[in-house]
Amino acid sequence: MRVKEPVVREIMLSWREATDSDIGLLAEWNYQLIRDEGHRNSMNAEELAVRMKTWLAGDYRAVVFSAERPAAYALFREDASSVYLRQFFVRREQRRQGVGRAAFEILRARIWPLDARLTVDVLCRNVAGIAFWRSMGYEDYCLTLEIMPQPPAPA
Repeated sequence: MRVKEPVVREIMLSWREATDSDIGLLAEWNYQLIRDEGHRNSMNAEELAVRMKTWLAGDYRAVVFSAERPAAYALFREDASSVYLRQFFVRREQRRQGVGRAAFEILRARIWPLDARLTVDVLCRNVAGIAFWRSMGYEDYCLTLEIMPQPPAPA
């Protein structure tokens, strides 16, 4: 019995630095990212746009990746020896097609310093995200545990 070889197609992505004109798109994608990963952030798209604008005016940079149309983005902060990837999003209809891998390879090869320590936070319940980042070469380093405050007892 012959095993069918998987079809691997080359993903051609272009990239550019995000500008203020991208803030609405990035905020909408951030809203989807929050929902997709099960984050408890309750901000709406307008609030996320204000936050994104503040981040981009400060220490963060964003890159938009396109394959015919915008397909993904990365939001990150660099310091002298490391890069912290705060957000990474691929459009829902383009996931599991190599877009995320291609975008990450562009970040590594063309945007981030080769000698930088790379970090990313992934929610523990985001099993697909954990698997993706491990496949990109990230290794477990820390697990943050928490106890949430209890609501006040009824009087």
